[in-house]
Amino acid sequence: MKQRLSHLKQLEAESIYIMREVASQFERPALLFSGGKDSITLVHLALKAFRPGKFPFPLVHIDTGHNFVEALDFRDRLAERIGEKLIVRYVQDSIDQGKAVEEKGKFPSRNAIQTVTLLDTIAEFKFDACIGGARRDEEKARAKERVFSVRDEFGSWDPKLQRPELWNIYNGKIHVGENVRVFPISNWTELDVWEYIREEQIELPSLYFSHQREIVWRDNLVFPVSKFITLDSQDKVETKTIRFRTVGDMTCTAAVESQADNIDDIIKEIQTSRTTERGSRLDDKRSEAAMEERKRGGYF
Repeated sequence: MKQRLSHLKQLEAESIYIMREVASQFERPALLFSGGKDSITLVHLALKAFRPGKFPFPLVHIDTGHNFVEALDFRDRLAERIGEKLIVRYVQDSIDQGKAVEEKGKFPSRNAIQTVTLLDTIAEFKFDACIGGARRDEEKARAKERVFSVRDEFGSWDPKLQRPELWNIYNGKIHVGENVRVFPISNWTELDVWEYIREEQIELPSLYFSHQREIVWRDNLVFPVSKFITLDSQDKVETKTIRFRTVGDMTCTAAVESQADNIDDIIKEIQTSRTTERGSRLDDKRSEAAMEERKRGGYF
């Protein structure tokens, strides 16, 4: 009698297959790694796909300078533990070189201008494919993007020029100067990721679990107090028990009030949630098409 794979094992097998396709089709791939749960899951999948050998790609992080220190510390520890190459490039260098202009205001975000640093890094190392942890359930622009997403020589994505992906056949052929963004967990949901983390006992930064932190409210969202935001007399600093569903820049990533300090409680919380994790990202609220506009400009 044939034994059917569980839902999570089917997703795992698909993701491993996609990663091996990247290794076979491209000469200089890279895995974009931020220390967040989705990129940590990608690293875990890569270990399953390529061990006992080394990864056929380096880990690459575009450090905005506004990252959570917990995520950066975890990034460095994980790269050291698995013995894989970690390349870090800094948005501050792009600003200092006059290639990017930092936003002003109370909550200045570097989320958009990190695209400049990313494209420079792709050019520096001649990467022809970049693996990322985006998922279709996160946001509507990501919902319509292919697993192999071709970008032109400027890093731009054109949603009207996407390749068919029938029968799990992925076409990585590109012209000189183009590159492909690859999303192995595109078909996963936030709940899938957490259930897989529980099943595989994957370690995560403490940010994802409930803890006490100083916060301020903005647009009915809870933001962590940091040196990167400017407080005024109208801002009321409070201490709340919170956790983060998604981890990006400290200036644009909101938290949720939560008592969930373990994976089982987090999964129960997600099962009853009526908002996506990207609903706590200030950068996605700038316009109805904020994510798609960033992708057209070369964003992940």
